[in-house]
Amino acid sequence: MSRVIKILIAAQDAPMNSVQQVDAVAGCGLRGDRYFKPDGNADPASQITLIERECIDAFVAETGLALSHDQPRRNLVTEGVRLNDLCGKRFRVGDVELEGIELCEPCSTFAQRTYRQVVKTFVGKGGLRARIVTSGTINVGDAITPLD
Repeated sequence: MSRVIKILIAAQDAPMNSVQQVDAVAGCGLRGDRYFKPDGNADPASQITLIERECIDAFVAETGLALSHDQPRRNLVTEGVRLNDLCGKRFRVGDVELEGIELCEPCSTFAQRTYRQVVKTFVGKGGLRARIVTSGTINVGDAITPLD
C-alpha cells in the first residue's frame, strides 16, 4: 500500500519537526511550514514536497552513510509509490488532492547539509514538488492514490 510514513515541517531556518498530522491549505501550503503563505499566493512548486523512503534507504545502502528521513527537508516521506509517476498528475493523500508539479532534483544546499554524494545519487530520486488543490488534513498513515 502507498502511504505517508512521516510528516515534516519547519519554520524558516529551523530544523524539520516531525508531526502526526498537518493542515494542507489550497494555494497556501502546509500550516506551520516555512513556505506557508496565508494570503494564498504560495508558489505552487513549494506548497508541499514528497520523497520516497525507498530512495533514502537505497542511498544509505549504496554509500554506507547515515541519512535520516528529515535531512532531505521534504514534507512527506512516502512508501510504496513511485513519485516520479505522479509528476504532471493529480493524486490524493488521504482526503487532500494534490497535483505533481515537478521533480525535486538534488541541489548544492542538500549536499552542503549532508554529503556531496547526494547530488549524484538522488538525480531522479529527490522527490516531487506538488500543488495543494483541495484543503484538508494529512495524517501519518494516509494512503496515496493516483487520480489521473
